[in-house]
Amino acid sequence: MSEDLDSPDTAQPKTNFGFTPVREDAKQGLVNEVFAKVARNYDLMNDLMSGGLHRLWKDDLVAWLAPPKSAVPYALLDVAGGTGDVALRVLKASGPGASAVICDISAEMMMVGRARGIGKTERLSFVRGNAEALPFADRNFDAYTIAFGMRNLTHIEAALREAFRVLKPGGRFLCLEFSSVEVPLLDTLYDAYSFGAIPALGGLVAGDSAAYRYLVESIRRFPDQKTFARLIETAGFERVRYRNLTGGIAALHSAWRI
Repeated sequence: MSEDLDSPDTAQPKTNFGFTPVREDAKQGLVNEVFAKVARNYDLMNDLMSGGLHRLWKDDLVAWLAPPKSAVPYALLDVAGGTGDVALRVLKASGPGASAVICDISAEMMMVGRARGIGKTERLSFVRGNAEALPFADRNFDAYTIAFGMRNLTHIEAALREAFRVLKPGGRFLCLEFSSVEVPLLDTLYDAYSFGAIPALGGLVAGDSAAYRYLVESIRRFPDQKTFARLIETAGFERVRYRNLTGGIAALHSAWRI
């Protein structure tokens, strides 16, 4: 019997979970499961996927953001930043007027941040929320950062529109994400490492090769640098720029709400 193309299941909009087609309404739950599994090994995960370079890349993000060192109020929203890596870096580089809100859909990731004592300051708070429907008022933040979270979203365009909505006029958007390698030979070597070594190391060190395989596949599904820059512009941002890091293994995208 042929499949009923009008059945409720087949009529559902589709997206991708790594290389696997899934229903749109199922992806977020699958992503949540992955991050629930890797939360305690999050730094290890990024070390494996970047060769430890993610720490330097996050420093590059903060340097490009250049938060004010004065006592002028400065509100940062760090999305998908549950363990606090980026928010803490920004606060350390800022003046006493800076504050940060970490917004993450994963309770497990935020638990890791709180367990580290990250939340024990009045300048930093945690809010559970979805990047595609942020629980914040319009024009509320001076800066929006997201590091290695954008590629896990179901609707990237919706998240970018939300970023634009919650930023004040003159607010800054910065996204750090694994991207498309633009250096010949390095792309071949990184592919071999990604699909061969990373899932194997994830299984050996963290006991979950499948989660790491998804994370590698999600990188390949993410738009390349120029395509992502166009999506940012479509969301309403101006002065959109990007910088390749380590030959394009990662990229930093910057934009402004004018």
